[in-house]
Amino acid sequence: MRARVYLDWNATTPLRPEARAAILAAYDLIGNPSSVHAEGREARRRVEDARAVLAAAVGALPRNVVFTSAGTEANALALSPDLREPSGAPVERLLVSAVEHASVLAGGRFPADKIGLIQVTRSGVVDLEDLRVRLKDGPPALVSIMAANNETGALQPVAEAASIVHEAGGLLHVDAIQALAKFPFDIKSVGADLATFSAHKIGGPKGVGALVMAEGIAGLEPVLRGGGQELNRRAGTENVAGIAGFGAAVKAALQALPEDVKRMATLRDRLENGLHGIAGATVFADDVERLPNTVLFTAPGMKAETAVIGFDLEGIAVSSGSACSSGKVQPSHVLSAMGYDPSVAQGAVRLSLGWSTEPDDINRALEAWRKLGNTLLKG
Repeated sequence: MRARVYLDWNATTPLRPEARAAILAAYDLIGNPSSVHAEGREARRRVEDARAVLAAAVGALPRNVVFTSAGTEANALALSPDLREPSGAPVERLLVSAVEHASVLAGGRFPADKIGLIQVTRSGVVDLEDLRVRLKDGPPALVSIMAANNETGALQPVAEAASIVHEAGGLLHVDAIQALAKFPFDIKSVGADLATFSAHKIGGPKGVGALVMAEGIAGLEPVLRGGGQELNRRAGTENVAGIAGFGAAVKAALQALPEDVKRMATLRDRLENGLHGIAGATVFADDVERLPNTVLFTAPGMKAETAVIGFDLEGIAVSSGSACSSGKVQPSHVLSAMGYDPSVAQGAVRLSLGWSTEPDDINRALEAWRKLGNTLLKG
């Protein structure tokens, strides 16, 4: 049998060897990282080493990194009323872009009547003028805009948004989960007040995330209360092995970043050129700057569920968009927000590449699509 081809890297990535080694080494540790004896201090060292690595990678101070159970929890922790700068007023409402991940659209701890949607363009990019209008009237706002969309790959103008938000007395949260290790991301450079990350998107283990804050941000309220872990910002004994794996994955991913990005972009362009010539395929957001590894496409009459199953039967793992809906194939809220008809939103398929994707994998995907395009779309 031919080996399977994995093209669903935006959903999750294989575990990097460096992360696996760090995880296994941490599993041999006995101590609780909150214990003061030698065994506890060794466990604590692994956690703090990872904290320092992630902080350095994104331009933050280690004391402003909070480890969580996943990116979803990190987003929920970030979306907290009463956040403020030392000299500023606390935020009282939340504005999120219409193409955010479901964990941001849920609104964290803001009541429903205090949450507003920022519109996006036909290309899936945040409408900065709409942001300005929504910030004009009302109390200070926390604004949440992702760095890169997980479905289309479209990069968002977070630096420009930060200037607009700060001028209006608000704060900016950036979901950078798809950005880390795909392009350089620094919270100071983009002006983010809070940013969130997830280990398993960069070759780390599943079940570990992080919230990173700019210096001086106050008013963060824990979601989980109990012990004093994570400087009283997230109770619960730290996942030492997972956090160690996260740190190792960050270090390995950033070392390979320039080479990986160039290679993935070349393969993505080759994939898109091939798709365009088969069954009238359309690639979304291909007129704006995107992640180097992401292709979201459709074709007339295509149903995403049928296409995903068809690719799977051909030995190719793809998805219909976000992988956070209990395995359900649902119409893309991202495409709906971009103004596409529901019939189009129901037919989008995402292929996302990674550091081990090979040219033959692209050949296999195009071969599979050529077969599917000729057999599944006519009905």
